[in-house]
Amino acid sequence: MRRLNGDVLSGLVLVALGVYVIIESLGWNYMSEEGPGPGFFPLWYGIAMVVLSLALVLRSATKPEPGAPADWTAIGRALLAWAAFAGCVALMEPIGFLLSLALLTLFVVAVMYGRPLKIALAAAVGNAVVFHVLFVLALDLSLPVGPLGF
Repeated sequence: MRRLNGDVLSGLVLVALGVYVIIESLGWNYMSEEGPGPGFFPLWYGIAMVVLSLALVLRSATKPEPGAPADWTAIGRALLAWAAFAGCVALMEPIGFLLSLALLTLFVVAVMYGRPLKIALAAAVGNAVVFHVLFVLALDLSLPVGPLGF
């Protein structure tokens, strides 16, 4: 019999959390007269969480028993990406959403993927512009702004 490993257990916990998010989101308006309501994002986030967590559980439950040692390089890269994302969230209030998103994109493209700085800068600016156009101009949502006004 297979032992429950960390991926299976964490996947099952995340499935339960996703189901909870879905159930809670059903108590909010899905759509309003202005567009998506407060229940729109949590519902789809919960659905994505359940689907991806089930995929993790299935993949972990069906792969062969692990015999190889942990890949510490990959684990370090994953933790570095997580730290960059956490830094982006922490910088959102003082410097604004778009600038912190651009810095996150710059870091991921330049450092994590090792692309040239020109490409990383283009991706960072392009990502910020797309978010601004989509969320601020098209959907008329307000994102946290920094001292520069964006």
